[in-house]
Amino acid sequence: MTAVNVEDTGGYAVPSLRERRKAALAGRRITGANVGADAEAGRFFYAILLTVTVLVALGLVMVLSASSIVSVNTGGSAFTMFLKQLMWAFFGLIVAVGTYRMPYQAWQKLNKPILIVVLALNLLPFTPLGITVNGAHAWVEIGPARFQPSELLKFALIIYLTNTLGRRQRELTDFKRTFRPAILAWGVAAGIAMLQRDLGAAIVLSAIAFTVLYMAGSPVRWIMASALGAMVLGVSYVMTSSTGISRWTAFLDIEGNREHTGYQVWQSMLSISNGGMLGVGPGAGTSKWGYVPLAHSDFIFTVIAEEFGVVGSTVVIGGFFALTLLGFVVAMRAPDYSGALLAAGITVWFAVQAIINIGGVVGIMPVTGLTLPLISYGGSSLLITLGAAGLLLNIARKVL
Repeated sequence: MTAVNVEDTGGYAVPSLRERRKAALAGRRITGANVGADAEAGRFFYAILLTVTVLVALGLVMVLSASSIVSVNTGGSAFTMFLKQLMWAFFGLIVAVGTYRMPYQAWQKLNKPILIVVLALNLLPFTPLGITVNGAHAWVEIGPARFQPSELLKFALIIYLTNTLGRRQRELTDFKRTFRPAILAWGVAAGIAMLQRDLGAAIVLSAIAFTVLYMAGSPVRWIMASALGAMVLGVSYVMTSSTGISRWTAFLDIEGNREHTGYQVWQSMLSISNGGMLGVGPGAGTSKWGYVPLAHSDFIFTVIAEEFGVVGSTVVIGGFFALTLLGFVVAMRAPDYSGALLAAGITVWFAVQAIINIGGVVGIMPVTGLTLPLISYGGSSLLITLGAAGLLLNIARKVL
């Protein structure tokens, strides 16, 4: 067993990512359970807490602005959707406190039950309870309540992979013992997402799985082969229908497709350009008046860019950049493998989903239907991402 090094000052030196991977590939185990175990929360913890708080607060303000027109047009008051989002933010805060206070090692003991339950929940969209929203058959509606179980898949997959790879550090080069179970779990999760016609979720799940596998120390050739296979399957999935092809290639010629498949993005780009440097002012944007469909959800970045201009856009993009950087610092300095893998998985989840969402909104990537984490309207997304943020803070408080 290779333990953490002891510095001349008597403190602990946390192994780097390179050292962890070398040790894993050599069949050794690196531990550091004592590092920062009793330490007070440091600067990384407070930086992540501040970033998440700012993004959630901005999201609530923008949901109020972007959803007011839709709420009135559907027979409610201007505050209907905002109050729902505020309620989910409150419940999300409770969940975040729970994931923050509960030792993250305890989640690993529940990894299989969690994954089984979540996979079962993701079969509900294929029952009479399932409904189709924006082309994705990934929603469940029970009375007035509606939720998207695929959001839970991201959390459950991270927990399962962390447990499987963390417990078998000495066997990371054993394909049957470690790599195959991990890839099987990812394949089932991503496959269900694709059956729900939610390719965006499948992409995020793939990014999570391959990042955690790399961070754990799995051989790169296995990861690359799996990633290549996933890419081929993804392209084949898109090519199965002319609708899928036109939807995923519309961003290549948005102006030429502005009357049909590129309409939403074209209107989004016009609204963003209207924002200029400082924006048109809070609540004064025109995109939410029906010009940009789903302005309160998938395209909420459009409203931010129009009403707050380059300054507001920079705050959002800078916030996710900071969260990504801080998350990877926490992952590389985490006191144990479990913390490192959890932090890496959560960070990649937020980063990739934000990149795909903003990339689609500004017209440089296909539109996938993914929400902007912590900001977009949607109870399922906000609840689960706040829970994941609480888990990230749980790990960050142990980093010196």
